[in-house]
Amino acid sequence: MSKKITKNKRIFLDKIIQNKKYSFEEAFLLLKETNFVKFDSSVDISVRLNINTRLPDQMLRGSVLLPHGTGRKIKILALVTKDKELESKKAGADYVGLDDYIEKIKSGWKGMDIIVAMPTVMSQLSPIGKILGPIGLMPNPKMETISMNPKELIRAIRLGKIIFKADRYGIVHSSIGKISFNCKDLLDNVQSFMNQIIKNKPSSSKGTYIKSIYLSTTMSFGLLVDLKSLVKK
Repeated sequence: MSKKITKNKRIFLDKIIQNKKYSFEEAFLLLKETNFVKFDSSVDISVRLNINTRLPDQMLRGSVLLPHGTGRKIKILALVTKDKELESKKAGADYVGLDDYIEKIKSGWKGMDIIVAMPTVMSQLSPIGKILGPIGLMPNPKMETISMNPKELIRAIRLGKIIFKADRYGIVHSSIGKISFNCKDLLDNVQSFMNQIIKNKPSSSKGTYIKSIYLSTTMSFGLLVDLKSLVKK
């Protein structure tokens, strides 16, 4: 039995022009116009790439500083040595420590959105690698979540730095702001995000790299958008 479409979703569908590739600005305006929820929805992007993530040289991951942040409160866990605990806390980490948090993670705790770590503690994280790896939380140099200077890394995350990774289907999902953001700020964020996706293109990826891009809010359907509508910077 098919799911019944709500009245608000029907209004959204009625406004969509089938098979149209919207400009990013058109898509943002349409998402704003049809946002019926009472909370400040996230604006999300899904980028389908022509990559095979089963091949080690085509696994795509990285980070980017969104100029206007995501508008979301990120819970940061800093796994650091004792001498870096206080400065990590002052920099904005929600949870700071090492051994106690390793044990909590072993017990199933997942109260963080991102984990930063120092290279000197990485050997101690091997017991939780199989837990954190599949959910994309294992600190990794390619995702720039490992640093000898954790306070600077934490500050960058607080300023709007996000981590991204392609899933097994070659799709990168990310939040790029809130529906309350003005269109210019959303455009700035998506420009920075797409620039980094393009910059991180695996050299072994052949053919059309970006297959499709969709924008949506927390409760909406996706809108197909045209990469060419972004002004190159």
